[in-house]
Amino acid sequence: MKKGCLSQYFKGVAAKVLSAVEADMAISNQHEFNVTKPMRKVFGTFERKFDARFVYLSDNDDEPPAADGTLTLYDSRKNQSHRSPEFRMYFTATSVSMCASAGDDLFVCLKHDDSVLVIVAENGSTIASQIRWLFGVIETQHLGFSIREELESEQDRVAFASRFILAQIGIEVEEREESYLDDMLRSFGGDFPKTKEFSEYSRSTITGLSPLDNPDTVLMTWMEREEILFRTLEKHLVLEHLTKKLEDGFDGDVESLSSYFLSMQNRRKSRVGHALENHIEELFRHRNIQYDRGKFTENRKKPDFIFPSINRYHDNLFNINLLTMLGVKSTCKDRWTQVLTEADKIQNKHLLTLEAAISENRTSEMQSQNLQLVVPSAICKTYSESQQR
Repeated sequence: MKKGCLSQYFKGVAAKVLSAVEADMAISNQHEFNVTKPMRKVFGTFERKFDARFVYLSDNDDEPPAADGTLTLYDSRKNQSHRSPEFRMYFTATSVSMCASAGDDLFVCLKHDDSVLVIVAENGSTIASQIRWLFGVIETQHLGFSIREELESEQDRVAFASRFILAQIGIEVEEREESYLDDMLRSFGGDFPKTKEFSEYSRSTITGLSPLDNPDTVLMTWMEREEILFRTLEKHLVLEHLTKKLEDGFDGDVESLSSYFLSMQNRRKSRVGHALENHIEELFRHRNIQYDRGKFTENRKKPDFIFPSINRYHDNLFNINLLTMLGVKSTCKDRWTQVLTEADKIQNKHLLTLEAAISENRTSEMQSQNLQLVVPSAICKTYSESQQR
């Protein structure tokens, strides 16, 4: 098991495209997959039952269907001594299997506690593309499983983009930088600071990196550092809050606890987007790029960045071909369409994102809407060659 790689979380993964006989309960009541020889290297060569967590992922569901069940590895020729073994994997019917369709991607992931995470991802979706990239399975095969073991190559290193995808499949990446905790508690008075202040602090902890260095590398380094420092501070403050709650005597007020954790989740989501804007602005500032951030255009719409300035934007004598707008979103999903209405004068708009492996269906739709994605080079590599062009 190599720290900082997918091998911390999984022993191996098997991936394939679901066929009709595997996915459609109206066609088949078998509820099983044929197990290939390479797959048996990961899941074993003897009959056994695995506890399993099933999840169905699509781009349109913020709360994906999930269910617990089992996977049973068995030899369908066990009592036929004259024939070689033929292993299959039987799965219990769940709400997830009822969602699956032929053509969806299937990922069967063995964890270190010997439980299994079974992911079904909607055909053609961004999340399916992202999970294929995460596990290094570029093309899932229609016949049999593609298998990956060890998961310790450079491709398997857990970085900013892969942490986001892991979170969507219920894997919390425990990466902390405890050496900065005491300093953060002193600097911020034992609480969360404003996002701009935290971004400035995060940048200050990195030495040997100039804002004038390669901007893609600088941006991703700043973002990764801020993410790790935030999770370090967050863990401490959450444990402190819960400890105080217990010391004061928990009175069964589940509502207040639920509200607390909801606010924590909302803070996580909003902070990442603000952090990205903060670091982008710092790059612009050091390069003497003229811009305005968060200023109003038509109908009080507020694009993230306007170039060269909001005054030029509102100047009817200024050449509109010299105007540019940039939206900034750490992830896109359906929210990318928001930027299309934020600056009526500018026909061709730009959107910077850190989201990996957006589906070709989605990027084609963006292209048809005159939207140009801006993606750091490390994340650009997660897209197909045609998308990169």
